[in-house]
Amino acid sequence: MQGQGGLSTRGIVISAVLAAIAIFLGATRLGFIPVPTAAGSATIMHVPAIIGAILEGPVVGAIIGTIFGLYSFFFATIPLFKDPIVAIVPRIFIGIFAAWAYMAFRRSGEVTAITVAAIVGTATNTVLVLGFGVLRHYIPTKAAVVVAVTHGIPEIIVAVIISLAVLLGWKRVQRPEARARV
Repeated sequence: MQGQGGLSTRGIVISAVLAAIAIFLGATRLGFIPVPTAAGSATIMHVPAIIGAILEGPVVGAIIGTIFGLYSFFFATIPLFKDPIVAIVPRIFIGIFAAWAYMAFRRSGEVTAITVAAIVGTATNTVLVLGFGVLRHYIPTKAAVVVAVTHGIPEIIVAVIISLAVLLGWKRVQRPEARARV
C-alpha cells in the first residue's frame, strides 16, 4: 500500500524506527565512539540512514539522514555543526549514495553490496561534512584530512560490521522459509 508521496507504509515505519534509533544514539551518546584524536569521538549515527537506504531505497535513506542532520544541528556544541549547510545537507546524501551503491553492487551478492553501501554512505558523511567545513572556513584543510583518516576509517569499519550484522539478520528473517518457522 502506497502512502502519500510514494512511500509505502513499510517505508514510513522503517523511516520512523531508524530515525528514532539515530536520535537515541545521539541523545544517549551511544552513537559516539571515543577515539584518541583531537575530535575525541567517531560517530555511528549515520548507520541507520545506510540501513534504511538498503532496506527501502534512497528516499527513506534521505529521510533518515535528514533527521540525523537536524538532530546534529539542533544539539550542536561546536560552531561547525551550528551551520545547517554542514550539519544537515551532507547527511541527506548518506542514504541516497548508499542506496545507489547497494543497487549497483547487488548482483555481486548481498555481503558485497551491503559492504560497498556502508563504505559509500560513511565516506559520503565524512567527505561532505569535512568538505563543507573547509569550504565554509570552520576547519583548515590539513585538519580535515587528519580527521578524515583518523575518524573516517574507523567509522567505515564499524559501519560495515553493524550494517552486515543487522541487514543479513533482517534478510534471513524476511525469507519465506524463515517466516514459516517463526
